[in-house]
Amino acid sequence: MLEETIIFALTASTDLAAGIAKKLGLPLGEIKVEHFADGEILVEPQQSVRGRNVYIVQSTCNPVTEHLMEILVCIDACKRASAEKINVIMPYYGYARQDRKAKPRQPITSKLVANLLQVAGADRVIVFDLHATQIQGYFDIPIDDLTAVAMLGKYFEDMHLPNDDIVVVSPDHGGVTRARRLADILDAPIAIIDKRRPKPNMVEAQNVIGDVAGKTCIVIDDICDTAGSLVAGCKILRDHGAKDIYTAITHGVFSRNAIQLIEESPIKEMVITDTVPLSPEKAAKSTKIKVLSVADMLAKTIDAIENHKPVSHVYDDYDARNQY
Repeated sequence: MLEETIIFALTASTDLAAGIAKKLGLPLGEIKVEHFADGEILVEPQQSVRGRNVYIVQSTCNPVTEHLMEILVCIDACKRASAEKINVIMPYYGYARQDRKAKPRQPITSKLVANLLQVAGADRVIVFDLHATQIQGYFDIPIDDLTAVAMLGKYFEDMHLPNDDIVVVSPDHGGVTRARRLADILDAPIAIIDKRRPKPNMVEAQNVIGDVAGKTCIVIDDICDTAGSLVAGCKILRDHGAKDIYTAITHGVFSRNAIQLIEESPIKEMVITDTVPLSPEKAAKSTKIKVLSVADMLAKTIDAIENHKPVSHVYDDYDARNQY
């Protein structure tokens, strides 16, 4: 079935899309993305998509709205060109943190994004580690919410750290489920950083639930944006006697001076994935960041979809128990 598959790379995820195509043994689809002087966007496939299954690869990272608009225009172009199925691979789902009304008169923008994708004509959406898993319910089309936890767990397993020396740490109460998944892979206990945020990236009420004194801590989270809260949490762990501190992050957004904060923090190593591309400028400034690619998992996901196999098998190479 892969001979009927076309993979298009939009501007945010060209390297990732190339990696996916290479693993599948397919050429990247030819497509033109043009930004006009007034900000309008034109996306034109440069080959026929009639009757083909199209995969559009694009993370909605900074600039989020431009990258989202590229996807919508590309979907419309493919639909009008009679594509059989239009699948959107959005490794990083922008606006995912606007998933509820936390205050009066706030929008639920992650639901709006889901509506836009569906109205444009998407038949399936593939994402990684949604900030809130309930966002899946915003879609009336199939959505595959993949997770990088198994891959991150395999990375730390291969480091051969003593199991009785490891504690997996959730940076807040909301991330406990994610931390438990990693802890199960590493056969380690968990701890929780108990903190309050009076403002974004400002932390108070420092406490740790669990024993981290003299331990190697692995802090796992889905997003590192400005790194303010993450670094503050790692300082709390250090103050409570943690020996070494590693962090495992799916989406390395790294806004503002995040790289500098990480370099000056107690973090020994930060492991991220390439759901959000790490620019050469940011990579050059960091000695602590290690990037793992999700290209193999996405290639296996495409193969599973096209050949009508369970998508859950993409985790088999990372976690033999396949708890997903």
